[in-house]
Amino acid sequence: MNILFVSEFFHPHVGGVEYFFQSLAEGMTARGHRCTMVTQRLANTKSREVINGVTIHRVNCFQSRYWFTLLAIPLVYRLARGCDIIHTTTYNAALPAKVASLFTKKPCVITVHEILGRNWYNLGMNRFNAGLHQMLEQLIINLRFGCYVSVSRSTERSLMDCSLSKPQSRLIYNGIDYEFWNSRRYDGSEIRTKLGIGNQFVFLFFGRPGLTKGLEYLVRAVPLLIKEIPDATFLAIISSGRASRKRYQYIKHLVRILNIQDHVIMLDTVPKHELPPYLMAADCVVTPSLTEGFGFTAVEACAMGRPVVVSDTDSLPEVVSGRYILVEPGNPYELAGGIVSVYRGELKAGRLKRFPVEDMTVNYLDLYHGLVGKVHSVTPGRQTVRTNRERERDA
Repeated sequence: MNILFVSEFFHPHVGGVEYFFQSLAEGMTARGHRCTMVTQRLANTKSREVINGVTIHRVNCFQSRYWFTLLAIPLVYRLARGCDIIHTTTYNAALPAKVASLFTKKPCVITVHEILGRNWYNLGMNRFNAGLHQMLEQLIINLRFGCYVSVSRSTERSLMDCSLSKPQSRLIYNGIDYEFWNSRRYDGSEIRTKLGIGNQFVFLFFGRPGLTKGLEYLVRAVPLLIKEIPDATFLAIISSGRASRKRYQYIKHLVRILNIQDHVIMLDTVPKHELPPYLMAADCVVTPSLTEGFGFTAVEACAMGRPVVVSDTDSLPEVVSGRYILVEPGNPYELAGGIVSVYRGELKAGRLKRFPVEDMTVNYLDLYHGLVGKVHSVTPGRQTVRTNRERERDA
C-alpha cells in the first residue's frame, strides 16, 4: 500500500504529533508499505530525503505552519495521485490533504489529536484571535473526511461535540515503544553529576512550552514548593526553536522575575535517544497541561516507572497509570502540593496501562484496508497484537 502522510510538522521538529507520525510511518514501512510525508521545510533541513524508509518532502513556506496550509496543496495533490490513501491531522495540514482527496478521489483519514473548542478563550489570546482559531477548528472538523480517528475517549467526545454531523469515527490510542522507554536500560546518575544536582529533589518537565502545556503555572509553583522542599530543583527540557521562541523567552523571563534561578535548570530539547536518562534522573515528572488530547510525556514517564503529577483534565486521567497524582489544571498551589506529595511518598499506585506502538500501527492498517476496499491480509505477528475492540472486550 502507498500511504501519503501530510503534517505541518515532522522530524526533526519535536512534539507529540511528530512522534506519532514518525512511529506510524516507520511501522508501516517495516511491514512493507510505501510511506511518503509532506511537511514544511525548517531551517537546516533538506527539501527531500529518506529517513528509515520514509520519503520526506518538505515545502518551503517561510517556516510558517499557516503558509503551509496553502503552499503545500500543489505537492500534496501531485503525490496523492499515486497513493492509495491520504492521512493527515489537525490543524494546518488538513486543508491540503482534503483538497487533494477531493480531486484525486483518494480516501483521506484525519487523526484528531485535540479539540480545544471554548478552551481557545482560556489560553491568553485576545478574544478575536481565540474566536478565529475556534472558527477555523470547527471548519476543519466539518470538512467531511473519510474517517476521523480520535487518540483518546476524551478527544472523541470533544470531536462529537464540535462536529455538526456524526462523522465516521474510530478510537485508536497513540502508541509508544516500550522497549525504548524501558527503565532497566538507563541510569540517571551521570545526568545528576553533569548538572551538579547531587541528591537534590528533582522534578522534570519536558516538551514544547506551548500555550496549552501549562508550563507557566509550574514555574509559578516553584516559589511555593521550595518553602516545603528547600533543595528542590526544577529541570525543564523545552524547545527554543522558531515555533516556540516567544514562549521560551516568556518562561525565562518568568523565572527571572520570580527570582528562582537557583532552583531552575533550563535545557534546550535533547535528541530522543538521549531523553530517557533525564527521566531516570528525576524524582518525578510533571505534566501541567491545560488541555491534552493524549499526553505522550505522561505515558512515557509512566512506562519508565517514574512518579508523575498530571493535570486532572481531558485525556490525562484516562491514560495515566502506575504511581501518579492528579491536580487541578492551571493552579500553582495544586501543582506544588502534588509534587510535595510525591516527595512524601503519598501517591496513588495501580496497574500500568499500556499503549504499544504495534497495536496502534495494526489498528491503522485495518482502517486503511477498510477504506481502500481491500481484503485485509494478516501480517507477521498479527496474532500477538490486540485491536482496540479486543482490548475493550478483555477489560
